Amino acid sequence: MIKNLVIVESPAKAKTIEGYLGKDFVVKSSFGHVRDLPKDNNAIDIKNKFKPTYVISSDKKEVVSQLKKLAKEAETVWLASDDDREGEAISWHLTEALDLNVAKTRRIVFREITKNAILNAISSPRGIDMDLVNAQQARRVLDRLVGFELSPVLWKKIKTGLSAGRVQSVAVRLVVEREREIEKFNAEPTFRITAQFDVQGKTLEAELPTKFKTEDEAQAFLQRCIGAIYTIGNLETKPLKRSPAPPFTTSTLQQEASRKLYFSVAQTMTVAQRLYEAGKISYMRTDSLNLSDEAIQGASNAIRNSFGEKYVKTRRFKTKSSGAQEAHEAIRPTDFTQLTASSDRNEQRLYELIWKRAIASQMADAEIEKTTATIDISTQPDKLVATGEVIKFEGFLKVYIESKDDEEGSDEDVKGMLPPLSIGQTLGLRQMQATQRYSRPAPRYTEASLVKKLEEMGIGRPSTYAPTISTVQKRGYVEKDSREGKERKFNVLTLKSDQITAQTKTEITGAEKNKLFPTDMAMVVNDFLVEHFPNVIDYSFTARVEAEFDEIAQGQQEWEQMLENFYEKFHKRIENSENINRADVSGAREVGIDPVSGQKIIAKLGRFGPYVQLGEENTETGEKPVYASLRKGQFLESLTLEDALDLFKLPRIVGMYEDKEMKAAIGRFGPYISHASKFYSLPKTMDPMTVTAEEAVALIEAKRKADAEKLIKSFPENPEVQVLNGRYGPYIVVGKKNVKIPKGKEPAELTLQECLDLAEQTPEKKGRGGFKKKTETATAEKKPAAKKTAAKKPATKKPAAKKAVAPKKK
Repeated sequence: MIKNLVIVESPAKAKTIEGYLGKDFVVKSSFGHVRDLPKDNNAIDIKNKFKPTYVISSDKKEVVSQLKKLAKEAETVWLASDDDREGEAISWHLTEALDLNVAKTRRIVFREITKNAILNAISSPRGIDMDLVNAQQARRVLDRLVGFELSPVLWKKIKTGLSAGRVQSVAVRLVVEREREIEKFNAEPTFRITAQFDVQGKTLEAELPTKFKTEDEAQAFLQRCIGAIYTIGNLETKPLKRSPAPPFTTSTLQQEASRKLYFSVAQTMTVAQRLYEAGKISYMRTDSLNLSDEAIQGASNAIRNSFGEKYVKTRRFKTKSSGAQEAHEAIRPTDFTQLTASSDRNEQRLYELIWKRAIASQMADAEIEKTTATIDISTQPDKLVATGEVIKFEGFLKVYIESKDDEEGSDEDVKGMLPPLSIGQTLGLRQMQATQRYSRPAPRYTEASLVKKLEEMGIGRPSTYAPTISTVQKRGYVEKDSREGKERKFNVLTLKSDQITAQTKTEITGAEKNKLFPTDMAMVVNDFLVEHFPNVIDYSFTARVEAEFDEIAQGQQEWEQMLENFYEKFHKRIENSENINRADVSGAREVGIDPVSGQKIIAKLGRFGPYVQLGEENTETGEKPVYASLRKGQFLESLTLEDALDLFKLPRIVGMYEDKEMKAAIGRFGPYISHASKFYSLPKTMDPMTVTAEEAVALIEAKRKADAEKLIKSFPENPEVQVLNGRYGPYIVVGKKNVKIPKGKEPAELTLQECLDLAEQTPEKKGRGGFKKKTETATAEKKPAAKKTAAKKPATKKPAAKKAVAPKKK
């Protein structure tokens, strides 16, 4: 007979909790949700107040069976899923699926996995909060309705397999609009004046507060400075204070981990989840800035012990978000005396970031003395300004400085101090420069800055940021990529020794690293949704829906009524979509006329991405159109005739090797060289238009060598089994499964049967919640989906016809 059964979502969480409770407690995991909506159209009874039908997931039937058996034997069942809407829903689903006796079932919540938190939760149990459950149900049902009714419209009108979502489509819209904003941006040049003075062997740098629009104006200013005397006209010193940032919320943790650790949003949440389940940090899905009295005391003690009393300053931060749960806490360490949380490098790095941010939030202000020197120019009224700062008391800066995004600049950085100066002091000019600079558009989003934007707009919640960012990339709407910049010339005028010289220099502009770029598909789908389903993709409407979920969670609104209000207008637009002409939303456009053949060039979206088509099929002459894929960074809507004509220059014959042609082309996976029915990806440093025969041969030989070194052993009787050398050492591949080789086994001596036995013993990988992951094998050499025919020859193959798939009938 079991006295107490505690059920949590994950095995790691179960293991940590089991260590805190005595022998009277058995802790088991449900591996996430045990019930969900079925994947067919019968999941929601729209006419019966949107009543959902839930089914036990096929891979959870055994788990449910075991938990049900244990629950019957137990005197008390403790439901200990996470303290949020999703966690509350998991507890409710467990109650229903296990047919739990309400009299002997307790719901307990905690925001950190420590002994005190667990024991406190057990001493103050409660029942299931149905308001939280209904808020989760409302989100799940509404998102299912949008996905199941809107996606088939996209299949019929644009392309099979597309998807739309209430939050994901809004995120895509932000990326698309930013891209178009950048595309339309005209960089405006200005001239910035800087000067360097010699002060007793030290350099004093100053700047003119105003900028000049033209080179003539900058030249005239420098001309007026010839022979001038420069003196310190005014010195102003004033104290400044800088306060620390608040402790992390989900959003700010994702942003700072991206800036400082270069983590993706999904990686941050995965690592934080492990730290939470190991009892090292408080719950990582939160929008609260609040810290408990116990946490503040713990941080203060740690500061006092490490730095002294004067570094301690107790602070309480107020969350600006109206929907934030102040009863919850910000993300913080569970024990401030613990500096090491894990032997895993990424877990330790993220833990240190969380520790420093939380500690800094309870530290004294930094005290800074800012000096501003105004420099008079004897020949004109304009004045130069030099600023410097010196830290008088480090305060929180001793531990932590918050990073900034591209668009925020670095105004918060502490500048260096000025050399000793006095009013009336004459300065010797080393040189003065007028440098041409160009205005810049708003930067493309990173994963983290997109999360920040969504949060600012009230779209999504802590639990949805990471899944949203992952979804838009998996769906092929957004690509995270790095792009090389372009060379740009700029002019510099230099005044030195009363002589003005002019120079033209070059700089690289527009380079991007790990930024989010929309695909052509994103642009076409976004425009379609903006025109025909404005509510679904409207920023303020989406934010309002989030606010209504909050109201449901607080018991201020009925969830069925909220869904009724949304669905009535939404479904009417779905019905009206039957009248939309598919040709109007395809994204196809005529680029121009080929000057050689006189035929039209049309840019289109195809099964494997955007492409251009030259000419039409002529059944009488047998002439067929010619096709070419767009290159990375090109968009259907902005492609020029010149761009299109360049695309038709590929594929091109680079040369001969081993009596076979080497061709350069662009395919689904980027530029490549084809030779003897094999394909070799071109590195970023090589252009398919200019790659030489020597470079192509070197590429082929290098790939052959790498492949030969990778293969340790193969089995002709079963080609699906191979022993390979990988990044982390030798391993076995059996079909799509990667298998670890046990210690003591010599890879080259493995038999086919041993490999098959090891594969049989290796379980399928599981994602969060215990669901099996789809195995994706990365193929080094993939044949492009469709060969492109050179412009001078008739094509032999058209792109696959695009078939519309009708939605399932209700």
